[in-house]
Amino acid sequence: MIKSLNSKVLVTGSNGFVGHRLSEMLLENGVDVSGYSRRAYAANYPVFIGADLCDRAGLEPALKDMDVVVHAAARAHVMNDKSCSPIDEYRKVNVEGSIAVAQAALDAGVKRFIYISSIKVNGEFTSDGDAFSNTSNAKPEDEYGISKYEAELALKELAQGSGMEVVIIRPPLVYGKGVKGNFANLLKIVKKGIPLPLGAVHNKRSLVFLENLTDLIINCITNPAAANQTFLVSDGEDLSTTELLTEISVATETKARLVPVPHGLLKFFLRVLGKKGIEQKLLSNLQVDITHTKETLNWKPPYSVSDGLQRCSLNNGCNHD
Repeated sequence: MIKSLNSKVLVTGSNGFVGHRLSEMLLENGVDVSGYSRRAYAANYPVFIGADLCDRAGLEPALKDMDVVVHAAARAHVMNDKSCSPIDEYRKVNVEGSIAVAQAALDAGVKRFIYISSIKVNGEFTSDGDAFSNTSNAKPEDEYGISKYEAELALKELAQGSGMEVVIIRPPLVYGKGVKGNFANLLKIVKKGIPLPLGAVHNKRSLVFLENLTDLIINCITNPAAANQTFLVSDGEDLSTTELLTEISVATETKARLVPVPHGLLKFFLRVLGKKGIEQKLLSNLQVDITHTKETLNWKPPYSVSDGLQRCSLNNGCNHD
């Protein structure tokens, strides 16, 4: 049972978006933290290098005397994936790699294994007035979500009856310093004042500020109540796409040029253009209920969405570390 930040913590994927900030925050809190990465990078804490997540020779010295592992390394969304079998590539890293790290951690006597999963395990969207909760069934749809769910099941099975606790965290879209992908594109578009036909979208979507996510992870490192639990996380505020773009414009001190195109017409044109994926992200609901997380851990997000977007803007969220 983990009770204090005196524990030694290893963060895999420590040069990634989540892992890098988590490692910094642990160091700032005086934690004995080490990183595990495929490539070397400048850091004020020890970094172990491994060829991949199945590299036992790289993992064993990294795991020596560790109390907690935060497994943030993963194959995330790959744009224009040209691999012959995308699901096999996701499984190689997200399932086989996670099992290899967990098995090595178990053999090394690690007490708690925290797995950064994804809300995509629950599905791609929610119905009106509904939200994913800790009791919702898993319904992953894409290769990434499927691989994350398979990893969750494998980790639970591996740890069952052992002395190692498994904690699973499922975040939705994460934004913050160094954010990439669609969110970074939205920041750029709003800053440039480019008109968008998104002034009349009334959906509801959850997202999570990087600092809120890392704060929850640190809570899960130390909190005895986190043992063998699955937690959903968000900022605790759901925004429509229109509201999000408006909040971004306030944070970036620019004027969002939002044209109020009717939902049905916008949906029609996106489908005609073959942009169903974009349609789903911009127009559908994806709400996350974090009641179980807050009550179980006596935790709440330290930053509001407005705070998060403001900090993201100040850090020029389009920059990459």
